[in-house]
Amino acid sequence: MSSCCAVMISFEDVLFQVRKAVQVGPSLLYDLLKELHEAGVFSTEYYRSLFKHREVAEESLCEILLNDEEDLARKLSLPIWQKWDISQVILDSALSQEEDLDSFLNDPDAESLDIFSELLPGDVFSKILDSILSEDSIEDILDPIFFEDDLDFQCEADITCTLTPEIAAISDKKTNRKRKEIRETTSKSNKTSTKRRKVTASSESPPNGTASITSEGNFHFNHNPFQPVIHVPLNSITSFDSPPLLTSSGGSALQILQTLGSPQLFGSVVPLRPTYVIVSPQPVSPMTQILPVSPADGTVAPPELTVAVHPVGSLSDSASKGLPSASVDTLSPTKVTSSTTAFSDGKPQNTDSPPPKPATKVRPEAPKCVKDFILHAKSHIREICSRMRGGLGMESHYINMNLIQRKLLIKSGKNANKCLEKELVVISDSERKRKKLDRSQVFHSNVSRPKQSIALLGKTGVGKSTMIQRLCLDWASGSLPQFQFVFLLNCKNIDLTKSNYSLKHLLFDLSVSPRCEKSDAVFSHVLSSPEDVLIIFDSFDDIKDFEGLLQSPAKSPKDTKYTVKQLFSGLFQKEILPGCTLLIATRPKDVLNQVLRKTDSLLELCCFSPEDIELYTTKYFRDSSIQEKALQKIKNERYIFTLCSNPLLCWTTCFLLEHQDSHDDSLPSTLTDFYLKVTSKHLQLAGRENSSLSNNKKKDILQLCKMAWEGFKNHNTHINLIDSAELVDYCLKSGILASHGTSDRRENHFEDLYTQNLLGGVHSVQSKQVNEKMLLAHSVVQQKKRKVQGESQDVMQRFVTGLLFQKAPSGGVCILDSSIDIQAKRKAVETHLRNLKLNEFTPARLLELFHCVYETNNTKFARVMLKNLPDNLSFCGAQLSPSDVYVICHLLRHATALKRTFSINLQDTCIPINGLRELVELECIKSFWAHTADTIALWEDLDQRKDELNLKGAIEKFTLNPLKATQGYHIENLPLLVHIHREKKLPMSEFVSSLNEGVPALSHLQRLEFELGVQNGPEVFPKLIEVLPSLQSLQHLDIEKNKIADSGAEKLAGVLHFLESLKFLNLSQNCIGDAGVEKLAKALVSVPSLQSLSLYGNLIADNGAEQLASVLPDIKLLQDLDVKFNKFTDIGAKKLSTALKSCTGMKSLELWNNCIPWGVFEHLHHQDPRIRSL
Repeated sequence: MSSCCAVMISFEDVLFQVRKAVQVGPSLLYDLLKELHEAGVFSTEYYRSLFKHREVAEESLCEILLNDEEDLARKLSLPIWQKWDISQVILDSALSQEEDLDSFLNDPDAESLDIFSELLPGDVFSKILDSILSEDSIEDILDPIFFEDDLDFQCEADITCTLTPEIAAISDKKTNRKRKEIRETTSKSNKTSTKRRKVTASSESPPNGTASITSEGNFHFNHNPFQPVIHVPLNSITSFDSPPLLTSSGGSALQILQTLGSPQLFGSVVPLRPTYVIVSPQPVSPMTQILPVSPADGTVAPPELTVAVHPVGSLSDSASKGLPSASVDTLSPTKVTSSTTAFSDGKPQNTDSPPPKPATKVRPEAPKCVKDFILHAKSHIREICSRMRGGLGMESHYINMNLIQRKLLIKSGKNANKCLEKELVVISDSERKRKKLDRSQVFHSNVSRPKQSIALLGKTGVGKSTMIQRLCLDWASGSLPQFQFVFLLNCKNIDLTKSNYSLKHLLFDLSVSPRCEKSDAVFSHVLSSPEDVLIIFDSFDDIKDFEGLLQSPAKSPKDTKYTVKQLFSGLFQKEILPGCTLLIATRPKDVLNQVLRKTDSLLELCCFSPEDIELYTTKYFRDSSIQEKALQKIKNERYIFTLCSNPLLCWTTCFLLEHQDSHDDSLPSTLTDFYLKVTSKHLQLAGRENSSLSNNKKKDILQLCKMAWEGFKNHNTHINLIDSAELVDYCLKSGILASHGTSDRRENHFEDLYTQNLLGGVHSVQSKQVNEKMLLAHSVVQQKKRKVQGESQDVMQRFVTGLLFQKAPSGGVCILDSSIDIQAKRKAVETHLRNLKLNEFTPARLLELFHCVYETNNTKFARVMLKNLPDNLSFCGAQLSPSDVYVICHLLRHATALKRTFSINLQDTCIPINGLRELVELECIKSFWAHTADTIALWEDLDQRKDELNLKGAIEKFTLNPLKATQGYHIENLPLLVHIHREKKLPMSEFVSSLNEGVPALSHLQRLEFELGVQNGPEVFPKLIEVLPSLQSLQHLDIEKNKIADSGAEKLAGVLHFLESLKFLNLSQNCIGDAGVEKLAKALVSVPSLQSLSLYGNLIADNGAEQLASVLPDIKLLQDLDVKFNKFTDIGAKKLSTALKSCTGMKSLELWNNCIPWGVFEHLHHQDPRIRSL
């Protein structure tokens, strides 16, 4: 049951999906069940039990579906639910194929009842059928020879071919169910057209809705209920005296074409004469094919190894064969050829004109009350969004911040639901600089996929709310004309427990919109124009308990029985107000993936650059003399300068400098000391306005700290009721609390995460209610983090460690009570930190440990940590900010005195170039691995600085071993590195003496794992081929499961002779056939050091096995060969067995597959025990 827990989906939701799946019909359902069995979801015994009563599987399914469809759904749901991580992809693929079929057959334009509603104008098709079926003209139209042919099938005299009762019943049941709703809504307005569509229904048609036509002529219908092309053998196309067949929309003419040959339709009666078909000029989008996941070692052969895999084509493939000039690009189903063929007056004409642009929708005229509300709303937005924190004006102090388009790496399996940052594709610093977006590009959409759900990601204080304010002001000023309405909701202000909300209440009462007297009329206009609506959810991470957030969406926009979560789910899943745009602002770590996986766009808000920090400081301080002093103080304390990359901390630094005492010329050097001074200064300034709090100041601060601690434990920023109204006013004036509210209610929250966590940390350190065990469990770095709490947990750990080991700062309001003994807690934390096993830490946890040790401001702690660190430090996947880099560098400088050296992995960290330079220059760093593009940028930066010593060190320290390529950019920049290696110079330089020996990282690379998968592997593989000739020290090359096919194998064979040191080569599950193996076999002889070769799970037949057998004795050092689960028979197996006798050095030959009789295999194994099955 562990897997079902990992995917976090309820059994009822899986049952709902399975119910939809069992309705696809017996043929598609049989394929679905077979694929689930081959993927390991169903055991063989369970799978066979589904068909035990009938020999023919599809007929057995027909019987089950007719008798008890619900029982079958429930029976299938349990194993699918238990292995949902595997089943989900297969199930979604089957449902998407069925939806494509239904959309083609039943509802091509979401307005018509059948396939011919838009294809044929008026009653043209009715007249055509009447003409075909009339007794007077039927024999003139149909080919006379057709009646004389002796067709090889059995049928009655009046009905040549009908659907079988089982399939027909299921087909009609499904068709009636899916068309019922459309018929009810359109019956009144389309009675005439409905009668025309019923022309094919005979009054004497058979029961159960079976498709038949009573005529003496053998009129053929394909018995497949999903086949949309009706083949009518016509004698002459000129029998139709009708105008050109034009679509009702006025598009291109329909084409009546003669096929070149007999259409090979599975399970149909095939006419022997040419067939005329009516073809729509509109293409049908091909269905997406999802390849099944290959199995783990020791399991049955994957489906692609036992059956042929064919691409899924259009439903009109047979008709397309009649187009002699049409071409199909198999590499890109969506690609449109530049030259197409159209028919006008029976003559083909070539056209190169681009497709027409979609017509812009004309926005309906809004009533006066709606226009008045919009004007009022824009005025209201301008009023409330024009101020930033601290009363600063948006226009005067706002710094334009860039955004980065992020991609989500969708994982599967047991680790699929880990925190978001592990699934976001971390791009390099060089790529981030190239792909920056402006604020005006947030809502830009592609024609193919409009952005209707956008996630704005950013850590605490990076400026998400400020960016949203700026966007709202843009709308109010007319810069976002695509939206008539903008509704801004702050999740801090919403009561998530109530279940009596409606969509109207959410938009007009819970948002920041002004009161609307005619809300009913405005809401009706909103419902009529959903594409003109933008809904913004700020502070989305305040919606707790994300599990099941999307499982119970609101269905009706007018019901008043929903919670806010249900309304959000309905909006997000387009159940209500479909077409509206959603913008979600949240922290990266605090949101469950089930929401962000389905967003159309993931945007990350960038931090301040050094130039932005200077610009913000000059805007904050208007006096030029103060500006220079403030900037100098910030730059002198480098840790504070790196903190200022966070806009919130930059404002906080300027605030502290503005109110700093004249005798204090420096800034704090740790985050704990910094926020102690800032909070103390806030309380001091507020206390000057309210002297009555001076007597109870100590008691009030303790109460405030306790509420902060309780909020941290409950993941809440809300302040509970405080007895003292003066204390609330005091905290609001001091900036510690902020008031948020709507027209219904107002609440007080902690202003920011840093302030709350500092006060909570003070309580955990000084309160007797928090003992040592509780302190360690909640607020100290753990060996194994029990629950992901995101950024809040990280900040709390830093503050608690700093408060325990630092002295309280002097001046202002003293938050810490020096009379309280904290020695016991300090000793407990010190012992805990000493006993941590650092070699088991993940990169993110190791980074937090560095921060906690830094906050102690204690050299002794730093040395203890450095002694326990492993030789190989990895921060791979942990996105490093400037402050992170500073802390790592600061602590590693102590390693030189301890004579310790480290190799550091900075891959996928997005480390800035200046930070990379600072780390690489450390004496204790003997080697580093960073993004290739960033490394080359570092070399160019050092070359421009004329810093030859550090340039030489950066080139020599750079390493790639082992190279595990999981993303395209891991390989795409390697050709440039190879060019530098061969030319011995940088792209922008004439000569670099440090490159006299080339790039050592390429010369010393020994292990390369190419793991891009079947989707990206074939595309990136040519880049790898460019690089391989320069990897002369490579010993281990793993290219498993990348679908390189025969063409890729041929390319690899062309460069294998360069790999003289290669010992291990894995080419498993790559769709390599005999042609590819023939090329490889000849090249393998040129690799004298090869010891292990794996060709598991390919398409090698007897010819390929014979080619391998012919070269096997010439590969002198080969010890292990794995060719199991291929396609060769006992003939190929015997060839390999014979060759094995000449290979005395080989230890094993694995060659079992389903094509080899078990008796033959047993005989071969008996002759030579080195032949194995698994």
